[in-house]
Amino acid sequence: MPRGQTSFHSWSVGQVADRSGLAVSTLHFYERQGLISSTRNDGNQRRYARDTLRRLAFIRASQRVGIPLADIRDALEVLPRQRTPREDDWAKLSAVWRDRLDEQIDQLTRLREDLSDCIGCGCLSFKRCLLVNPADTMSAEGAGPRRFLPGSPRPDASER
Repeated sequence: MPRGQTSFHSWSVGQVADRSGLAVSTLHFYERQGLISSTRNDGNQRRYARDTLRRLAFIRASQRVGIPLADIRDALEVLPRQRTPREDDWAKLSAVWRDRLDEQIDQLTRLREDLSDCIGCGCLSFKRCLLVNPADTMSAEGAGPRRFLPGSPRPDASER
């Protein structure tokens, strides 16, 4: 039987790599991180359950929208281990991150608008820049790109 096709209930690491499009080393890394799990056969070879592909798809989709692996691992831990997760299981997980993603979208939109203003002014002094010098707090330290000088402090959340 060609690699990637099987009638068995578990797949080798190579078969999962072929089906998922991920490198074998990535699967081993995900397993070390507790994101996926495998069993061992009599020859001590890894075997993955069919639901591993769904978990991998979830991991990749979550990473694509900026969710850290630690948060993905925490989310996956609430999934049932005795059965393949159903659509409602995945819906619960994704709902947890909806507010976070909405906030990230809002932040990126504001960043895009501020960046356009910054590029448009062309002053390079950042004396009035909303992006790196909110409320013109850096003007007291002098002209020039104060936030980009080595050792310069970064604005905290209250200045943004």
